[in-house]
Amino acid sequence: MNIDFQKMGGLVPAIIQDELTSKVLMLGFMNEEALAKTQETKMVTFFSRTKNRLWTKGEESGNFLNVVSILPDCDNDTLLIKVRPVGPVCHTGDDTCWGEKNEADITFLKYLQDFITVRYKEMPEGSYTTSLFKKGVNRMAQKVGEEAVETVIEATNGTDEGFLYEASDLIYHLIVLLTSKGYALDDLARELKKRHK
Repeated sequence: MNIDFQKMGGLVPAIIQDELTSKVLMLGFMNEEALAKTQETKMVTFFSRTKNRLWTKGEESGNFLNVVSILPDCDNDTLLIKVRPVGPVCHTGDDTCWGEKNEADITFLKYLQDFITVRYKEMPEGSYTTSLFKKGVNRMAQKVGEEAVETVIEATNGTDEGFLYEASDLIYHLIVLLTSKGYALDDLARELKKRHK
């Protein structure tokens, strides 16, 4: 990464974005040393202009910003740092420094996909997801079929609560089946996007 710190007087802006929700959480400044420490520790470290020193976000509050990726902009003088925050980001206790809520329920599906992928790789004992993987693709496919039928029954003759419950089961089991076949929700999104054109 070739950031032009000199062009910006030794400091570059670092935009902090939640990797899951895509919300911008805060803006800070980094010098070369702050960037190096951030890359080394995988926790966002800024150069505090008021304290005139390096400052790791969360060093006092425990609300760390765990780094997922660091991207320079097209001019190599601004950073976009995607993170997984631990707790609220702003010193006021708000989720963001703009007082916004950092939530988007749809992004939980990405978290669930990642969680199921880890289960597939690690196969921990005692996990329902692990037991599905061990039973094989036929059983996983059967579960998707069963949940689809239960969803249809609730949609036509059940309650709204029952419908949402069964539809959630269907999505979960579909993600498990996708994972076992080497696919993810992103693959479905790409396919639907192609069809939309």
